[in-house]
Amino acid sequence: MVERRLSVAYVKLDNGELVIIEVQVNSESDYFYRMLFGVSKAIVEHIKEGDKYSKIKKVYSVNILYFDLGHCSDYIYHGTTSFTGLNDNSSLSLNDKQQEFYKRECVYQIHPEYYLIKVNQFNDIAKNTLDEWIYFLKNEEIKDSFKAKGMLEAKEKLDYMKLSEPERQEYKKYLENLMYQESMVDSSFRDGKIEGKIEAAKKMKEIGLTKEIAQKATGLSSDEINRIFPIDISN
Repeated sequence: MVERRLSVAYVKLDNGELVIIEVQVNSESDYFYRMLFGVSKAIVEHIKEGDKYSKIKKVYSVNILYFDLGHCSDYIYHGTTSFTGLNDNSSLSLNDKQQEFYKRECVYQIHPEYYLIKVNQFNDIAKNTLDEWIYFLKNEEIKDSFKAKGMLEAKEKLDYMKLSEPERQEYKKYLENLMYQESMVDSSFRDGKIEGKIEAAKKMKEIGLTKEIAQKATGLSSDEINRIFPIDISN
């Protein structure tokens, strides 16, 4: 199993809106305060002193929780700010001029929005792409049938996280060798000098590549490549 740790990520969308993504494992009785603090801090940090209030950024708080927060039966909750009439129970709305000013249709769209994802309460039945992500978060597994955007990248990351430390070091060394080979061949072909191609082939030999791969990568002739990879006639 992959060890889960507390983590917080801040994402700025193309339209300037902010997204706070927090993963919380341990139970916190004051977590609702924590959410409020995180959103408030993000708002304050992204507005300069003296700026107009219209510069305030819209903030979304996405909370992925592995503990039981509140009393509920669902596994996804969406929280917004609304204004309700005390006498007639009517909802406060924006008029046409205000909608144009705020670039919003509803009041709640101006204020922060909160999402609570209670991972442990998910029933493992993925009905949509969001459920596929929650399944992944809960089970650390990605089914072949999942179609959610970014899922393949997440699967690669998960596979890497499951490697032992020696396996990770070996994989890292493998990637470094690939990058080195690509760099050597690329630099050799750019300057077009035979000396560079010969040097690249020698480096490939040092890291264990075959003569055939080195010749194909560098374009050296058979005589030139045989000088680097001499034919063993002892057999």
